[in-house]
Amino acid sequence: MTPRGLDTTGRPLDRSPAAGPAGRSRGMHPGDRGSPSFADEFTGLVVRPAHGAQTGSAVAAVDFSEAVAEGQADVQSVVRDSGVREVLAELDRDLIGMAPVKQRIRQIAALLVIDRLREQMDLGSEHPTLHMSLTGSPGTGKTTVALRIASILHRLGYIEKGHLVSVTRDDLVGQYVGHTAPKTKDVIKRARGGVLFIDEAYYLHRQENERDYGQEAIEVLLAVMESERQNMVVVMAGYEDRMEEFFQANPGMGSRVAHHIRFPDYDAEELFGIAQLMLSRQGYVLSQEAVSALRQYIEHRLRRPRFANGRSIRNAIERARMRQATRLFDCERKLTRRDLVTIEADDILRSSVFTDAGDHGSR
Repeated sequence: MTPRGLDTTGRPLDRSPAAGPAGRSRGMHPGDRGSPSFADEFTGLVVRPAHGAQTGSAVAAVDFSEAVAEGQADVQSVVRDSGVREVLAELDRDLIGMAPVKQRIRQIAALLVIDRLREQMDLGSEHPTLHMSLTGSPGTGKTTVALRIASILHRLGYIEKGHLVSVTRDDLVGQYVGHTAPKTKDVIKRARGGVLFIDEAYYLHRQENERDYGQEAIEVLLAVMESERQNMVVVMAGYEDRMEEFFQANPGMGSRVAHHIRFPDYDAEELFGIAQLMLSRQGYVLSQEAVSALRQYIEHRLRRPRFANGRSIRNAIERARMRQATRLFDCERKLTRRDLVTIEADDILRSSVFTDAGDHGSR
């Protein structure tokens, strides 16, 4: 879990100070005339471009005019100079399977590159609508894809800063009259120049509760998605059926979303590939017997409650590491490098997935 007060890159979140210089009230910004800041209530994540990435406008990094000469456009120079190809390669490397998702992201990247070239050749290019909906089960890579989308948009100059602000209903909806609109606007202010990622966006709408303030947040978002679509991209995520109900109940929201991308569940072989990738990145290997044990684990876990695709595999790896550490902790002989990097079959087979422990199949 990311430490509170830090984003997933380990940098401080863009929070207002709890208490400023003398004479300034808690939660107030310089220049504010009595209007409260909701920074202290913000519980989302702010993920900025990686260290070394360009800050500010990405347009300066890619001179699209140099790609157009004598009535011809050099597409590959834009792809190369912008680094979009590298982002797509990272997505292919970091996301097991998901061929339809990767293809759709590549199509969006192609649209953005060609749009820039058309603009340079005075072909009447109009800024494309880029708001998106990512639907699928938990752990299928929606947040990973949203981060790559933010990178592509930044590199091609469609957003100025390239950061991603990840929020849920609690970050947008207030608890009393007059609380929601300024709270939502505070989040929007954070997201300007980047991507606003709303996880489980359908929880904004609670039709059964007439006193719910979620509709006010939706109305603020609707206005901003139109008026500031050149300065911020909204990406909403959640289960496919619930997102469809959300869009049906809020047709204005659905009409502003241009790209609907569905994330299928992983199959057993893809989940095994994810596990291998996670282990490799952490410096672990599976013994031959552990390979078979892990495959068995995945088959059993798929049939258990609360399965969450990649997240469940990540949890399984963490527990296998813990069992390995416990096993080595009790070892009285000196440990070799092989001991420290190898996950044995027993480190996996001791999971309660292999027992008749009822509803405890996630361990």
